[in-house]
Amino acid sequence: MTEVVGVKFREVGKVYYFDPDKMKIEKNTKVIVETARGIECGDVVVSNKMVKDEDIVPPLKKVIRVATNDDLKKIEENKIKEKKAFDICKKKIVEHKLEMDLVNVEYTFDSSKITFYFTSDGRVDFREIVKDLASVFRTRTELRQIGVRDEAKMIGGLGMCGREICCSAYLDGFRPVSIKMAKEQGLSLNPAKISGTCGRLMCCLKNEQDVYEHLLKVTPKVGAVVKTSDGKGTVTEVNMLKGTLKVRLDKNPDAAPKAFTRREVKLIRDGQIKLSREEIDAMKDIEN
Repeated sequence: MTEVVGVKFREVGKVYYFDPDKMKIEKNTKVIVETARGIECGDVVVSNKMVKDEDIVPPLKKVIRVATNDDLKKIEENKIKEKKAFDICKKKIVEHKLEMDLVNVEYTFDSSKITFYFTSDGRVDFREIVKDLASVFRTRTELRQIGVRDEAKMIGGLGMCGREICCSAYLDGFRPVSIKMAKEQGLSLNPAKISGTCGRLMCCLKNEQDVYEHLLKVTPKVGAVVKTSDGKGTVTEVNMLKGTLKVRLDKNPDAAPKAFTRREVKLIRDGQIKLSREEIDAMKDIEN
């Protein structure tokens, strides 16, 4: 077992373990640590605790110190420098006539490195602009291309539900989301209705998938053959959350389907949820 503290470098980001170096560090304390990117300032979100050695990614770096008032002042200075660097980089992009959109700029705590995050529809040869920016800022300079989901996470915004988008509100990483999930949840396969601000499938589809997977096991699907109190029939419509379904009875196929609950029918042969080639082609641009 090893004693660690958990540190985050973004409000919504992954938790990294560090050796507290015999210090008792309370939650919500800012600390200075060494990372692969350089010296950084992070927030302690997990105070001292013991974890199994196999849960640690070696080598375990030590906390250098609890942030001082001078450290906090430097963080604020870095934020001001980042805003200025953002404007300078935007101008350089125009000067070099590059097809790229600048999203964010980050300095490491000790200003030993500056990273520019951008999006682009294709590959960008940014070697010349890197040289140009390095000559301006006189520090290690990196341009990093990110995807549209990362862009949404950095910028933030509101989803169609009216709440802050999941990725910038609480998700510490992206999970795979598929068209099949939308199909299984009975959603309209309309890109405008199931895609987020990033233009990809909404992350919340994943949040609800476990519930739907359970309901799919206990609820006959559309096309299923079932036995009812009125005889055998075929399921034509399902409301998974309410647990209701409509059945077209074999003895009177021209009549309107009759409503039943899932408990009122006995499954003879289940239906299948399949994506057609047309649906796959129509949705391929918004799937991960």
